[in-house]
Amino acid sequence: MEIKKAEFVTSGVKMSQYPQGPLPEVAFAGRSNVGKSSLLNKLVRRKKLARVSKQPGRTRTINFFRVNDQFHLVDLPGYGFARVPASVKRQWGRMIEEYLSKREQLRGVVLLLDIRHKPTVDDQQMVEWLVASKVPTIFVATKADKISRGKRQKHLSVIRKTLELPPDQPVIAFSAETGEGKDVLLSGIERLINSD
Repeated sequence: MEIKKAEFVTSGVKMSQYPQGPLPEVAFAGRSNVGKSSLLNKLVRRKKLARVSKQPGRTRTINFFRVNDQFHLVDLPGYGFARVPASVKRQWGRMIEEYLSKREQLRGVVLLLDIRHKPTVDDQQMVEWLVASKVPTIFVATKADKISRGKRQKHLSVIRKTLELPPDQPVIAFSAETGEGKDVLLSGIERLINSD
């Protein structure tokens, strides 16, 4: 799949504010500072489509980007980590859960994990929820350029073991700096979009 066109559509915090119509959606989830915005920008070949912030937790709405006029990529607020009040975190949690459980256009989730770190309790809870809810999921280990190639498998196996992933579940090593993993991820997204 080649992305030729990508544009911001809207932001929202409740179902009535999300785009209407039948376009399929793939959502991006992960903890704050995992590199969601950088990954999205790399995928669509635009430097500033998704806003990159040095301060984790800046995304506070669900953001929709229309791609090739055929589907939406959806940027969910990062979980964990962010220095925000507990009440705001609970609000985000409800908003994300409502979107993931009730949005009919959703075809799957790309779950981002930092390759350098063992998955957090928040990551584990997200995976448990996605599995229990039968949401198709693509697992992506971001910031792959920060780890030498010789140590990659060790880090990926920590992710697999911590999240109790089956042996045949791929985990894509991705770098927003070099573009590594981009084509594999795009192929996975294409499969999700074309699934019914």
